[in-house]
Amino acid sequence: METFDTLRPYLFAIAYRMLGSVMEAEDMVQESWIRWERVDPSAVQNPKAFLAKTVTRLCLDHLKSAKTQREQYTGEWLPEPILTDQATRLANADSPDQLVELADSLSFAFLHMLERLTPAERAVFLLREVFDYDYPAIAEIVEKNEPACRQLLRRAKTAVGKDRPKFDTTAAEHKQILAHFSMACVSGSMDGLLALLADDVVKYSDGGGIRKAALKPILGADRVARFFLGLVKQADQGYTSGFTHVNGRPAILISLNGEPYSVIILHIEGGKITQIFSQMNPNKIDFNSKITS
Repeated sequence: METFDTLRPYLFAIAYRMLGSVMEAEDMVQESWIRWERVDPSAVQNPKAFLAKTVTRLCLDHLKSAKTQREQYTGEWLPEPILTDQATRLANADSPDQLVELADSLSFAFLHMLERLTPAERAVFLLREVFDYDYPAIAEIVEKNEPACRQLLRRAKTAVGKDRPKFDTTAAEHKQILAHFSMACVSGSMDGLLALLADDVVKYSDGGGIRKAALKPILGADRVARFFLGLVKQADQGYTSGFTHVNGRPAILISLNGEPYSVIILHIEGGKITQIFSQMNPNKIDFNSKITS
């Protein structure tokens, strides 16, 4: 049990990136524990490798079974935000440089990008690009030969292409732009918003068919700015906004009568907002977020 508890954060780190869901990742880790209980630990030469393979295989099977469900999802499927304090524990970093690199792989933009990959491509991409496994180890985990794994990685990189998010903004810059974005929305400043948005900005929403949300992405600075200004004008009493921290970055938390209603997450490149994610599905934001100054 002590061995598993030590490795639990690492297994969750793999599962969350594989699935983009806190609840589903926790389920996969719990199932891994059940399977660990069934083996003789003394017969396992490398518990970390054994459990990494176990949780990855469980995630692969889960993604395959959930494929139809996600395809039939109402509107855009976005990942489930994770509070930054928990995300920090997921980094499993041995150095400050590694912490930054792994934190980037927890960003909302990165997780959203992974959705365009097949389950096998996603597993190989993460194991190689994030967790730095060599090809023999990856082949063992995903139960494919090394040439097949190399081919899967090439296909994954092609699918990601030029859209792989870049992380060139410091935490302080990100927080400042987020504050300016919030202020421009609240004050109704079209010019203020346009100054912050990239010309080709994309806004994604996930209401899960439970809350009213745009079913398709909104493209372009003018349309995105008008959308947010219209949203603020139509907002009923009872809505409040503040700042929280999810997936390693500051975000805006919209509450309705004291309960989380929406988490707005920005991706920023070159000083401009390139992607905006509005997670509104109550099943994905039922955490007890703390509003900070």
